Formats: sequence, C-alpha cells, structure tokens
Amino acid sequence: MSLTGLLLGALLGFVLQRGRFCVTGAFRDVFLARKTRWLTAFLIVIAVQSVGVFALQSAGIIELSFKALPWLAVIVGSLIFGISIVLAGGCATGTYYRAGEGLVGSWVALVAYAGFAAVMKYGVLKPVNDGMRAETVPVTTVQDSLGISPWFLVVLLVAGVGYLAYRQLRSQPKLKVATLPPEKTGLNHLLFEKAWHPFVTAVIIGLIAIAAYPLSYAAGRQAGLGITTPSANLTSFLVTGNTARIDWGVWLVVGILVGSFIAAKGAGEFKIRVPDSRTIVRSIAGGVGMGVGASLAGGCTIGNAMVETAQFSYQGWIAFALMFLGTGIGARLFITGRRSKSASGTPQQALVNA
Repeated sequence: MSLTGLLLGALLGFVLQRGRFCVTGAFRDVFLARKTRWLTAFLIVIAVQSVGVFALQSAGIIELSFKALPWLAVIVGSLIFGISIVLAGGCATGTYYRAGEGLVGSWVALVAYAGFAAVMKYGVLKPVNDGMRAETVPVTTVQDSLGISPWFLVVLLVAGVGYLAYRQLRSQPKLKVATLPPEKTGLNHLLFEKAWHPFVTAVIIGLIAIAAYPLSYAAGRQAGLGITTPSANLTSFLVTGNTARIDWGVWLVVGILVGSFIAAKGAGEFKIRVPDSRTIVRSIAGGVGMGVGASLAGGCTIGNAMVETAQFSYQGWIAFALMFLGTGIGARLFITGRRSKSASGTPQQALVNA
C-alpha cells in the first residue's frame, strides 16, 4: 500500500510542475506586485480539501486527531520558514518540483532542507526542537473552542473563497492575444503544452490532498499530505539505512520528484541549470532555514498552511499567517531591499541599474 504514496506523489509533482503552482510565489506576489490571484488559488486548495476531509471523517473513513498547540515553536518556526523560502526560491513542494526540472539551486536547497529537518527531528538539534515544541497551550481547533460542528466553518470558508475566486475571474481582462499554433494535439497538448489556469490547478491539488488521507491511512500512516517529516525520514534512511523510516510519506516525496521530471521532460522544460555562486549560497541558507523552521512549526506550507488549515487547527492558521508575514519580510530584505541597494550609488550607476 505504501506504493500508492509514490503514485499519488508522482501525480502531485506532475500537477505542480505543469500548473506552475508555487506557494512562495503566491505569498510573494501579494507584497511585490499587490496581486492575489495565486493566493486565491492556494485558498481554493484549502477549501476543496476541507470539504473532502470532513466528508471522509463523517463517513468514518478517517479519524482526525490533534495535539495541544506548541505556540512558541509554531510562531518562531513559521516566521523562519517564511523568510527562508524567499532565499531558497521556493517552498518545500516548489523546491521539489523545480529540482525535478533540473534546477541545481533547487537541488542544493532540497538537500539542505531535508538534511536540517532530519537534524532537528533526529539529530543533535532534537533537544532544541523538542524543548520549544514542549511549550504548549491546551487548544487544538476552532470548532472545539466554539463547540460547533466543523461544517459551519467549512461553509463559511467555501463561501468566502468562492467569492474571492469570483472577484478574481471578473477582474481578469479578456484580451485577444495572438498565439502560435500548438505543436501538440489532443491529450498531449492539454497535458504538456497548454497553460493551466491557477484555479483549475488548485482544484486538482485539493482533490489529490483529499485522496492522500484514505491512501495514507490504509498504509498505516494517519495523516494527509506532508513534506517535512517524510523528507527528514528519507534523509535518515539514506544516512543510517534504517528501513523503519521508509513509509507512505517518503514514497510521496520521491514521487513528487518523479512526477515533476516527467512533466518537465514532456513539456520540453527539463534542463540542467547551474546558478552562480551567490544563488548557491542563498539556496543553502534558505534550505537550512526551511528545515529548521518547518521542524519547529510542525509542518511547511503544505503540512501546516494547507492541510492543518483545512482541518481548522490553530496550528495551521497561525502557521499560515506567520509564514505569509515571513515571506513579506524576506521579500523586503532580499528582493526589494536588494533592488534599492543596487539602484543607489552614483547617478551613472543608478542609470545603469535602472
């Protein structure tokens, strides 16, 4: 049954690559371009998944469980993670699918991310990770705090996100753009050439996230999509040879690499691209921060900001907010700040940089 993780991961990697779905870009666009199209797409994933998750629980197929909120670790870790994904040039899944496209910078960030996630969870920094996560408050989910059915929250979420999607679709200009005739036809054109709409991509990812629950539960892993712990487990296995670390989640992240590679090759977008030394250093630093931050927070933009939010856990929504804020800080420090610095200097230098 664990091999279903490989198949679902391959499907997820394919969709992420072809849909160009990157949470870092979704968050960053809000701060740099004042655009919310991709952020709305991310919210669609949460809303679709939320409907499916509570439908599965109502049917008795899965049983959700929650632990007390490790507030300090979630706040600190999520902020670190949000800043770090700007440095790395992608969040956890974004780094995985770009690695599958042949981006060497993403390979480096991925190794650093998975390596330091393992260090935090199983290595010398485990006492730090465990100590910070031991600081908890006895709250779990919004519905438990309010004493209401989660379906009330699901309806509110779907209605709110539906309205945002409607506004986005209404505001999109309908321009007639001259395009070259497609080189591929039929299914090949649809899968490997035609641009995917962000909202269509989001719905598909939401459905994949729903499917992850029964498949993962059937394999003995009681969780949905997750990237950080599986990445740490994969690293631990490669270093120690401990086969007990290989579970459904590990097959999932391996599948993301496979699926994104297939998508990139089919679309003619796979190419080994070696960045300059500055980008390599930034990728390493970003990957380290991602591994540390996600381990502290108990998840990345997938495990926390997409999966836990769909269950209306406090951990998920606090992590979402702090990751979003961290991305804004990272964009200010490493993108807009760098632009401002490069535009300063002598009038001649400013003219050249402009």
